[in-house]
Amino acid sequence: MVTLRVLATDDWPLWRTLRLAALTDAPEAFKVRLADWDRGEEERWRARLELPGAYHVAALLDGHAVGMASGLPGAADIRELRSVWVSSEARGRGIGNRLITAIETWALGSGGAALKLAVLPGNEPAIALYRRNGFMATGEAGDVLPDGTTREQIMVKALRRA
Repeated sequence: MVTLRVLATDDWPLWRTLRLAALTDAPEAFKVRLADWDRGEEERWRARLELPGAYHVAALLDGHAVGMASGLPGAADIRELRSVWVSSEARGRGIGNRLITAIETWALGSGGAALKLAVLPGNEPAIALYRRNGFMATGEAGDVLPDGTTREQIMVKALRRA
């Protein structure tokens, strides 16, 4: 059974476990590297969960942490989808869809009109997940990646109130 858990500051050990697992399992999917985070002290992990207006969700499969996603406030009525990851053993069960839906619900509830994300070029499984969930490429230039030339792909989804 899959359950989603909203993370509070005191859940930093779970957040750390998920983030390090994501960076270990799928290093090609993230701009940051395991070395950027693996030595972080408790204060660093808590700080991520204490970002004003942010929303962090963990996915649990039969009580085991298998996925995560974050929502961050952006400019004006734009919200950002970040740090989406589902463990390789849990993929194909709709967990990514559920995490995205949870962040969309938060984004709407916080006054967001659109949800924006950045994905690394070539991460076709993630791009397909985002497309299935209604995100479209914007053509906007994302951040430059460490190679100095490649840029993140920016995608956005307009949010609609039910």
